[in-house]
Amino acid sequence: QVQLVDSGGGLVQAGGSLRLSCAASGGTFSGYIMAWFRQAPGKEREFVARIRSRGFSTYYAESVKGRFTISRDNAKNTVYLQMNSLKPEDTAVYYCAADSNVIPSTRAIEYDYWGQGTQVTVSS
Repeated sequence: QVQLVDSGGGLVQAGGSLRLSCAASGGTFSGYIMAWFRQAPGKEREFVARIRSRGFSTYYAESVKGRFTISRDNAKNTVYLQMNSLKPEDTAVYYCAADSNVIPSTRAIEYDYWGQGTQVTVSS
């Protein structure tokens, strides 16, 4: 059983930056594909970015490509999401997630464990 704790959200002006962190415990962190999803009010949870277990492969949603960077530190059991050039439409609750499957996915249903979420609000 893996426990994930998200942190780093907050209020920022458009064009600003935030760095989210997700600390994992209770499992073999390096064996999991890690991802970030987000959910805005009244909308479905959507994929943001994912990183494979050794960190050599990443994949991003088109809406964040070039602005967000996902990374991981397996020694610290932590995954990060660096968010730059933030826009008001990035406002959402952000969740990290862990997937024990070998084949990476952008579908939330494929992920086994979830953080509690951290609120990101971007003002215009």
